[in-house]
Amino acid sequence: MTLLIIGVLIWTLAHWLKRLAPGLRGAMSDKMGEGSKGVITVLLVLSIVLMVIGYRGAEFTPVWEPPAFFRHINNLLMLLAFYIFGASARKADKVWIGTKIRHPQLVAFIIWAVAHLMVNGDLASVVLFGGLLLWAVASIGLINAASGPWVVPPRAPMKSEIILVVIALVLFSLVAGIHTWLGVSPFGG
Repeated sequence: MTLLIIGVLIWTLAHWLKRLAPGLRGAMSDKMGEGSKGVITVLLVLSIVLMVIGYRGAEFTPVWEPPAFFRHINNLLMLLAFYIFGASARKADKVWIGTKIRHPQLVAFIIWAVAHLMVNGDLASVVLFGGLLLWAVASIGLINAASGPWVVPPRAPMKSEIILVVIALVLFSLVAGIHTWLGVSPFGG
């Protein structure tokens, strides 16, 4: 569990470094140039490795028993998360949901975390998905405080909307297939 907690903390600190310690991030950039981005990347990869090892190695400690039907809600939420995450892809204009949500990647991350908390009732899942959920919510607050009012982007053509829906369906199917291959069926059974 210790590795899992350290992984979540490194993930959080690496993402928040430029917001909470801009002087340190600036000093890193001055001293290392583009290499400072490499340091952040290494920290993020390390955090993922620690989270995976820590999660897989954590003793199963039940916190609550998720109802079976939560699996279906989880799948719908995951499909929604892929769609919302994809809304950030276009730069100048956005698909419909991108004109309603200021931070589609973080909102998608929040949906992902909530969906996984719904179907995993053990302590390691609460630490992992709950910790990342808190990170994403707090990140939205930090970014909004630093960025000021949001300017709603113009709407992308309908073709972009259709492409995003297809991509979200394909990615959902791919990830569901990978989960099944790893022995964790998202559809039950």
